[in-house]
Amino acid sequence: MTTTSPAATRTGGVRVGVQRFGTFLSGMIMPNIAAFIAWGFITMLFIPKGFFGAESPFGWHWAGVAEIIGGGGDSAVLGWQGAMTAVTESADGNVLAYVGLVGPMVTYLLPLLIANTAGRMVYGERGGVVATIATVGVIVGTNIPMFLGAMIMGPIAAWIMKQVDRLWDGKIRPGFEMLVNNFSAGILGMILAIVGFFAFGPVMLGISAVLGTAVDWLVTLNLLPLVSIIVEPAKVLFLNNAINHGVFTPLGIEQAAETGKSILFLIEANPGPGLGLLLAFTFFGVGAAKASAPGAAIIQFFGGIHEIYFPYALSKPTTILALIAGGAAGVTTNMVLGGGLAFPAAPGSIIAVTAAAIGPGVGNLLVVYLSVIIAATVTFLITGVILRASRKRDLEAEGDSFGAAIAQTEANKGKSSAAMDALRTSTATTASAAAPSTTAVATTPIERIVVACDAGMGSSAMGASVLRNKLKKAGIDDITVTNQAIANLDGTADVVITQQQLTERATAKSPDSVHVSVDNFMNSPKYDEVVDMVREQRKEAE
Repeated sequence: MTTTSPAATRTGGVRVGVQRFGTFLSGMIMPNIAAFIAWGFITMLFIPKGFFGAESPFGWHWAGVAEIIGGGGDSAVLGWQGAMTAVTESADGNVLAYVGLVGPMVTYLLPLLIANTAGRMVYGERGGVVATIATVGVIVGTNIPMFLGAMIMGPIAAWIMKQVDRLWDGKIRPGFEMLVNNFSAGILGMILAIVGFFAFGPVMLGISAVLGTAVDWLVTLNLLPLVSIIVEPAKVLFLNNAINHGVFTPLGIEQAAETGKSILFLIEANPGPGLGLLLAFTFFGVGAAKASAPGAAIIQFFGGIHEIYFPYALSKPTTILALIAGGAAGVTTNMVLGGGLAFPAAPGSIIAVTAAAIGPGVGNLLVVYLSVIIAATVTFLITGVILRASRKRDLEAEGDSFGAAIAQTEANKGKSSAAMDALRTSTATTASAAAPSTTAVATTPIERIVVACDAGMGSSAMGASVLRNKLKKAGIDDITVTNQAIANLDGTADVVITQQQLTERATAKSPDSVHVSVDNFMNSPKYDEVVDMVREQRKEAE
């Protein structure tokens, strides 16, 4: 059973297609960010230029350990590390260099994690296994980290496995299913690995070389700040994932593996432009936008949720010019002074940026901080001028324009989010609480409730926490409340709670569950109705 809710209007066109593509790319990268961070910390601590490396003023005592962990060095004396086998040796057995962790992780671990995640997105565990096997061929067939190869070969391999399985679906004799499944996946994986080694790998090597050359060309001609002309408007329209995760992260990882840091990690993640915009609305804005901007600035700067400033930019589109100028100023600062991050800052909060910037040295951290300050200052000044120039007109027209901008932001993104819900909650009236109840009725005992959103991370996690606390206050502590991506719903949930634009998709994935639509994940009266539904069901069972 599903609660009734107004149907969401779908938007088509190129923008939606790019959004979906960007969501797919980020879906491959984001679940593995922890591995990127782990590699980044190992890199910034133990490579020769790292904190404990031989070339660091702090590394003289730890240089030998750093060579083993980070790789490199030319010592022929192993000492207590004699049992270590991760070394390369000359013909006479002398150690030439420690292999360490940095190289294997960036060459094998990270691309294979991406490939496995991509395969699972397309065809579950079976797709993940075949995608991983196929990507090994791509990796071995090249001499650079194959992130782009993993992001392309992984989904393709999983899709091919899915099509192959369809050929004999329902035609296998009972008792032979495991035999056919294992051998078909193994044989296909072998073939794709060979194809990846001889054909796909060299192609991806060429593509990576072209992209790398393009970035080098922009840097050489001091044109890299112009990328902000694309990136900043793309962020507001939720078109940035395809650029950031599809190009900047793979190329940035390659640069960081060679030099210990990359400026590419800061082009999109710099929190300065968003902070400057929100501070300008705090001082020069009007109405709901002015009142909510200070809280939004804290969430954006320290929490790293950049999307919370998008409605402010959409409510006054000319401020996008200020975002472009601020972003370009930040990129220019890092380009001129050599600032960069050791690994991707995800989310793009000042805390994550600090962790990724401190590894290459205190000087680098100061440069990165300076780039954030300059980006925020430039954006603040330009936005302030824009807002002051239109202040009288904005006061006269103040109404639900900011609420409309929030709705437009969600339409651009194609889904709701906790950040937008928080803004809506801080500016909306209590009218929603007086809305007529549309609580669904459960016909089976409620034991498991899932709060689902598109990605299954931030917004649904916050919603699950809110509902869990409400159930606990009501004395109900034996119901499991979790958050999940809609794509991962498997029909086992008794109740599924989604944002109203996503309920239709959730119903298709879990048709036997009770579906409850909420207008926002942060403060919806529907949570109280769910608690009442559980309470009433238990009274009837007594």
